Amino acid sequence: MRNIILITILFIIFSCMKTVERPDFTEVKVEVIYEDSLSIRAIELMNGSLGFAANKGVFGTIDLQTKTVRTNIQKYDSILPEFRAIAHTATDFFMLSVASPALLYKTGDKGSMELVYTEEGEGVFYDSMAFWNDKDGMAIGDSMARCLSIIITRDGGNSWNKLSCTQLPEAPEGEGAFAASNTNIIIQGNKAWIGTTQGRVYYTSDKGLSWEVFQTPILREKPTQGIYSMDFYDSSLGIAIGGDYTEPEKNMANKAISYDGGKNWQLLANNQEPGYKSCIQFVPNSEGKDIVAIGFTGISYSSDQGMNWKTISKEGFYTMRFQNDSVAYAAGRNRIARLTFK
Repeated sequence: MRNIILITILFIIFSCMKTVERPDFTEVKVEVIYEDSLSIRAIELMNGSLGFAANKGVFGTIDLQTKTVRTNIQKYDSILPEFRAIAHTATDFFMLSVASPALLYKTGDKGSMELVYTEEGEGVFYDSMAFWNDKDGMAIGDSMARCLSIIITRDGGNSWNKLSCTQLPEAPEGEGAFAASNTNIIIQGNKAWIGTTQGRVYYTSDKGLSWEVFQTPILREKPTQGIYSMDFYDSSLGIAIGGDYTEPEKNMANKAISYDGGKNWQLLANNQEPGYKSCIQFVPNSEGKDIVAIGFTGISYSSDQGMNWKTISKEGFYTMRFQNDSVAYAAGRNRIARLTFK
């Protein structure tokens, strides 16, 4: 009898419960929180603030509560570097410039930025940077001597060493990455994925000690095509987007998804919107179903894991990071903004 009563109570409780479904986004509110005559392609959420770095040697932080902006300029001799990659650990902030000389700075002990790695030469061009943890991190750049340029730190960014081509898969002629949004390196645990201009994905399961490479079906017929951005919702579900910034309306073979950790990829919404985008992100807490892609052409959204998309804003940006499942921060030409999705 007692068991019957218990079962009856549980039946009543569960029959009264309603499944709360996440509503689809239909619009996004754009609130500009910083403006300057800059190209900003690298942002990073850091414990209540947003770090950023740009061209003209400019870098800084924005307090997300007070919206207070602090900026500085980093010179190298007479050069004002163009920073397109940043990262952070629990104690330090890092920023990396494109082109030669490549300049990698970290927060110094004396209150100023400290140069911890530099590289000069024909073909030097670094694109993205990320950390697995507070000790292990990497930055990637275009290929030289038939392999990608990958530098690794194992001591929290104090020193960096470049992997030799004997440690990496051979790169096709001209393979590199796009320094478009600092989102072609994705980290999950000890794993990392790198998307390239050849539509290939480099994969490591052991923090850069060994590497595999997998081909995606993303279009790569021209130097301006390939993977511009990737994201992984977990260690299995990944998405990549590309296109051609010189022909941003083209949407053939520019979106792909993987369900097995990046080993196999299939096209999404082929010959359908959106076209070129420079950054793609899964919406947090969406079970991998909700995705936002942005570029200078506007903001696009999918609620069905990339099968179908709709434009929810014409506001243009280069890069974006979600703070939670409805608020993100985006940066682009001359501005940084808070995005509230509704």
